[in-house]
Amino acid sequence: MEVRNYETVFILTPVLNESQVQETVEKFSQVLKENSADIINTEAWGLKKLAYPIQKKNTGYYFLVEFTGSGNIVDTLEIAFRRDERVIRFLTTVLDKHAVAYGERRRKGEMNQQKAKQSEAVAQ
Repeated sequence: MEVRNYETVFILTPVLNESQVQETVEKFSQVLKENSADIINTEAWGLKKLAYPIQKKNTGYYFLVEFTGSGNIVDTLEIAFRRDERVIRFLTTVLDKHAVAYGERRRKGEMNQQKAKQSEAVAQ
C-alpha cells in the first residue's frame, strides 16, 4: 500500500489530571507504532475552550499528531479513539505535498519569523 502523510487532532476530556492525559497520548502513540506508522511530530496545544459544548463540557485538552503510514492505519487509530471514553472529538486528514511543506516550515519556526519581519517592515 501507498504510504501517506496524515495529521490527527484529538480532544481529551478536561476532567483528567496531567498523568492521565500523558498516559492517553502515549496509548495512541503506541497504537500508531504497533501498526508501523512513523510519528513525525506531536504537539500538545493544552487546555482550550471549545466552540460549543460537547458532552456538557466547555473545555478540552487539544493534541496534534503528524504521522506517515498506510491507509488502514487511520481505521485502526479511529477505532481506538472511539473505544476510549476520554476522547471527546477527533479528526484525521490526509496531507498533500503543500500541507507537508507547511508543517515542516511551522516546526522549524519559519512561520513566526516571517510574521516578525512583516511587522518590522510595517513599523518602519
